[in-house]
Amino acid sequence: MIHIKSFTFNPFSENTYVLYDESNDCIIIDPGCSHKAEENELVQFIEDHHLKPVRLLNTHCHIDHILGNKFISEKYGLPLEAHELETDNVRRADSYAAMFGMDSLNTPSIAKYLNEGDDIIFGHSRLQVLFTPGHAPGHVVFYDPLQQIVIGGDVLFRESIGRTDLPGGDFNTLIQSIQHKLFVLDDNVVVYSGHGPETTIGYEKQYNPFLQEALS
Repeated sequence: MIHIKSFTFNPFSENTYVLYDESNDCIIIDPGCSHKAEENELVQFIEDHHLKPVRLLNTHCHIDHILGNKFISEKYGLPLEAHELETDNVRRADSYAAMFGMDSLNTPSIAKYLNEGDDIIFGHSRLQVLFTPGHAPGHVVFYDPLQQIVIGGDVLFRESIGRTDLPGGDFNTLIQSIQHKLFVLDDNVVVYSGHGPETTIGYEKQYNPFLQEALS
């Protein structure tokens, strides 16, 4: 069984996720820790639960989701895994950091590309990679059909959707991703978003005003 621990980090209130099972292997998704206290909080949880980080994954590579990539990669010796189309976002990271008055991130390059249909295997667990562009050109989400959970990044939020005004974003593409990749899942599937609280597919079908308008 996959256990999910979320942390809300950095000035953008980004959700970082640690997923682990009874093997004590864990994966770290979108580490957004932006200073020492947040790094320590993440490491302390891992140590307290005797976990072994085995993979570093990004749903996408906007700055708020990659602030902790360098720290995690170096501390645990993990290569960064993300979709190839997020390469430009990684390359632009330092310019965005400067815009927000941050130091250079020196974030690692993508070492392993994730694609639609790939399996993310750790411990006794398996997640499926779904390609969900629109908010970012190489956005992916991680889906477990057995536990009915999705680590959804910035595609779908509770009663909202990801913004599409950043480089590589496209509103129509995002709506198609939600409609054809997420809304085909069971209504009971829980979506753990990149910002804000979790939600369910069924709830968003019924109450998300952006999608009701776009899909009407």
